[in-house]
Amino acid sequence: MLHGVDVGNAAGQLSSEGFSYLYRGMLPPLCQKTLSLSIMFGVYEECRRPLENANVPHYLSKAIASMVAGTVEATLTPFERVQTLLQHQHYHANFKNMIHALKVVGVSYGFKEYYRGLVPVLLRNGPSNVFFFFLRDEANYHLPHHESWWGETSLQFVSGAVIGGFISTVFYPLNVVKVHVQSTLGGEFQKFTSALAELYKTRGLRNMYRGVHMNYTRSFISWGVINAAYEFHKKYVF
Repeated sequence: MLHGVDVGNAAGQLSSEGFSYLYRGMLPPLCQKTLSLSIMFGVYEECRRPLENANVPHYLSKAIASMVAGTVEATLTPFERVQTLLQHQHYHANFKNMIHALKVVGVSYGFKEYYRGLVPVLLRNGPSNVFFFFLRDEANYHLPHHESWWGETSLQFVSGAVIGGFISTVFYPLNVVKVHVQSTLGGEFQKFTSALAELYKTRGLRNMYRGVHMNYTRSFISWGVINAAYEFHKKYVF
């Protein structure tokens, strides 16, 4: 995604770096994902309910709540920022771990540096949430329901997996732009349109999707688990 290389070259780079770097930058997405999913589902529900109680049209209230949830999630951009720096080969010697990276970035470059790449994050989070909640609710309405918890959980897994894989593919170029912008430390902030034009000029549209098959495979599994776990716990807790 960062360098626009194929899987073979990427595997070769990882091999040359050594096994110790394979899981480098694991903690930021672990923290970010845990918090962002809590925000995503929690803020969405807390925004949607009062809007519908105020007689705002059903689909409009869902769209507004989804956009608000995605925007609030963007406050966690520093985790994605630090993850990119930790995983970039150029900065291996600069940062020991997540805490060290957060400290160095904040002290040496200022608070604003945490939010480099915020625009593609905002453009990704809000619209992707709208897609997810709309498609998820439609799937829950139209798909058959099972009496057994195992059948229902399996159905929710497949539903979430397909929706998550689809959305991650649609918004993949925004992640490419985000990673490209966040791979720079210090200096002038590159505008989103400028970064997009640069990547399109150097790579072309086809290579903007390099690595998408690994991305949607990961998203297929993770969003299947997320959706199934969320529905399972919501049913038995509430």
